[in-house]
Amino acid sequence: MSGPLASLKVLDFSTLLPGPFATLLLADMGAEVLRVESPTRPDMVRLLPPSEDNVSAVHGYINRSKRSLALDLKTPEGREVVHRLVKDYDIVVEQFRPGVMDKLGVGYETLKAINPGLIYCSITGYGQDGPYRDRAGHDLNYLSIAGMTSYNGRRDSGPAPMAFQVADVAGGPCHAVMGLLAAVIHRQNTGEGQQLDISMTDAAFSLHGLAAPPALVAGEDPALEATTLNGGSFYDCYRTRDGRYLSVAGLEPQFFSQFCAALGQPDLAAKGLSRDPADVAEVKAIIAEAIGAQDYDHWCRLFADLDCCVEPVLSFSEAARHPQLQARGMVVEVPRHDGGRQRQVASPFKFSATPVGYRFSGARLGQHGEEVLREQGFADDDIARLRDAGALG
Repeated sequence: MSGPLASLKVLDFSTLLPGPFATLLLADMGAEVLRVESPTRPDMVRLLPPSEDNVSAVHGYINRSKRSLALDLKTPEGREVVHRLVKDYDIVVEQFRPGVMDKLGVGYETLKAINPGLIYCSITGYGQDGPYRDRAGHDLNYLSIAGMTSYNGRRDSGPAPMAFQVADVAGGPCHAVMGLLAAVIHRQNTGEGQQLDISMTDAAFSLHGLAAPPALVAGEDPALEATTLNGGSFYDCYRTRDGRYLSVAGLEPQFFSQFCAALGQPDLAAKGLSRDPADVAEVKAIIAEAIGAQDYDHWCRLFADLDCCVEPVLSFSEAARHPQLQARGMVVEVPRHDGGRQRQVASPFKFSATPVGYRFSGARLGQHGEEVLREQGFADDDIARLRDAGALG
């Protein structure tokens, strides 16, 4: 594998989306990732339709370039395999509820005693401590507890779910990777490993970049359609005559004045930055009426050569065909295990000296078990013993 992280080896005990998305980022950047999966409790992502090569397309993407070892950690033999593997690995990623890995005999203190330089990352909904540490949750719950859902939506319909999993993707995984790489640098300087506690609720709470300072300093909580960026200004999406939408985001005066001129409403620019609710309502009504008077294609042609922060709202499939994303190579074809190829979203990282790579789409459960064990020095008799004990799937 190429990539700047080609020297790192990662044991991944996570399932579903947050942990696997974190290790996807690491694998794309060259880390050697080994998924340690239960042979009896399959990752639910493996069952999501549609499928190619009898493998879920979502699994194929989220777990690309990662090898799979099916291991029952409830057996002494399974735990022994992990204790042996961890001597040769740099990082562990897990997302069980707090205490579960300890009960399985593969918690941080146990593995740290075997490999003192180990970096051990635990991703959970609420963190390793606090009154919610053992509470179940999903992305919408974490965002709600973090105060983010309260100002996402419309006044007339109330808060709404986010369009994608902010805590599960932009929160937990991305913060986990940042923390892991910081811990790697610390270990390079000191030789010391450590445990990293990532709460997806904490991570979501930290994303209130513009809303937190007014709330914490002046007690001004953000509300539905009350901030510049959540519908409380002309910064919004507007429906065309044929039912498509345009995003209008030219907050700076030079952009908004150009936009107003293109609409045939040059005088509207004077009210564009007003925070008065009556002015905002008037501006938005005029924009909505103007855009609603013409079809989507008309506006796409008009704004194609104007630099005023107006873009069409595209479906995912349209986005994948957009010339900008095509020029950036953001859709790639990754080898499947049947010899075919699967179209997937590419890594967003562009390194000049250490490009990212894609080895294969997500593996079948336990596909690399014997291969991995032999690399670690397990003999055929050892592997047979593990199978007989029910430890190896």
